[in-house]
Amino acid sequence: MLQKGTHLLIDCREVDRNVCLDDQLFLNAMADAATAAGATVISQVRYRFGDESPPGFTAVVLLDESHCSAHSYADLGLVALDIFTCGRANPHDILAILCEKI
Repeated sequence: MLQKGTHLLIDCREVDRNVCLDDQLFLNAMADAATAAGATVISQVRYRFGDESPPGFTAVVLLDESHCSAHSYADLGLVALDIFTCGRANPHDILAILCEKI
C-alpha cells in the first residue's frame, strides 16, 4: 500500500461558545501550530456565519504539505477539525500544538 500522508478528523465537543465564534483566534492558532510543527503555510482564509445561518465559522490554512481546517457550530459547542499532511510535518504535532494554543 502506498501512503502519501496522514489525515486526522477530530470532533471537539463542549467547546466554549466564545471560542466557537472566534474565527481569527482559530485561524491564527492553526497557522502557528502548523508552522511550529514544521509545515509551510501558503494561504489562510476564514468566514464567520450567523446572519442567515447558525452562528459559527469556517477557517482554512492551506499548507505546502496539504491543509488544516476548522468548522464551528457555536449553538452546539462543536468544532470539527480536519488536518492532513504529507512530508515531514506530522498532523498529530499540529493538533497537540493547536490544543495548547486554544
